[in-house]
Amino acid sequence: MGYVIRLARADEWERLKELRLAALGDPVARVAFNETLEEAAGQTDELWRRRAARGGVGDGAITFIGEGGDGSWGGMVVVLVEGDREVPQTHVVGVYVRPEHRGAGLAQELLGAAIRWSWGITEPVVARVRLWVHEGNGRAEAFYRGMGFVTTGRTVGDPKNAGAVEREMALGRQGA
Repeated sequence: MGYVIRLARADEWERLKELRLAALGDPVARVAFNETLEEAAGQTDELWRRRAARGGVGDGAITFIGEGGDGSWGGMVVVLVEGDREVPQTHVVGVYVRPEHRGAGLAQELLGAAIRWSWGITEPVVARVRLWVHEGNGRAEAFYRGMGFVTTGRTVGDPKNAGAVEREMALGRQGA
């Protein structure tokens, strides 16, 4: 199935909410999220409207979705702008592909769109794209390595499991 990678629109907040809840309920994918299904399901419609309406650098975050030819949403990726850092960067979060769309290249297309968008930011000029990967998610770590990301050595505790850690991975801008 071919996909169109595009930004979620404000009027699609209900579809965005459904996709996020599917991600948080997915037994394989939920380890990658800091938010629980219960927390997300309890959010107000206004919060979901705001999430869907984010569309650029000034909004602090954007959401790309992968839309199949039949109009279905196969996955998403959220990119946060962290321009207030010593090294301006974007932070990839919320990477999710529905089980029935896995293995079709959608994850690469979504992450590729996030990276290209990051390099296109002119104020601030982004020096790197980063993300966190759970230590128990070897498949995701291998995927990110295949996309050029490397571990930085930084770790943080998993907020849902005190005995686990997440590793930071980053992709630097070529020539920077």
